[in-house]
Amino acid sequence: MFELKYQTPIEWAHIAVEDFDAFLQDHAAAEKKASGMAISMLSHYPDRKSLVRAMADLAIEELIHFKQVLKLITARGGMLGQDSKDAYIHEIRSLFRRGTDVFFLDRLLVAGVIEARGHERFSLIAQVLPEGKDKDLYVSIAKSEEKHKNLFVELALEYFDEKVVMDRLEEVLDFEAKVCEKLPFRAALH
Repeated sequence: MFELKYQTPIEWAHIAVEDFDAFLQDHAAAEKKASGMAISMLSHYPDRKSLVRAMADLAIEELIHFKQVLKLITARGGMLGQDSKDAYIHEIRSLFRRGTDVFFLDRLLVAGVIEARGHERFSLIAQVLPEGKDKDLYVSIAKSEEKHKNLFVELALEYFDEKVVMDRLEEVLDFEAKVCEKLPFRAALH
């Protein structure tokens, strides 16, 4: 439905996999936060029936991904760590505008772009992991993230005029690309 404007180089995935334990901690935190975001959305917009159904399903799916990553962490002898602030998320959320409708639209489109970035980066992780269960998990998670990216834009199109959605999506994509270009590569999703 849309393409990111910044393409993450494969070297990012090599850096992430070099300290896979740190990457898994960050990934687990991201899945927890994504599930929480979905719950927040359905709580704030209970009158939007399509959104409520979609966010209920999304919250469960993201929590399942969290559980899968947690299982990987514990299988590697680790334990769940403290969440840390994500500079990428903090910066991209600065796009949120004031006003009920524009804020809602921005939440949907920013969430879609974040899911698109997750799809791209989980796909890269899957490319560099050796054959086996870990690689299979990341292939599966990447496919889910791709569906999620489209879900948020589809919801936006249900509630807003197509031109308004597409114009704002372009702005979000431009901003997100600039954010990604300046962030250092590390063993984290963003």
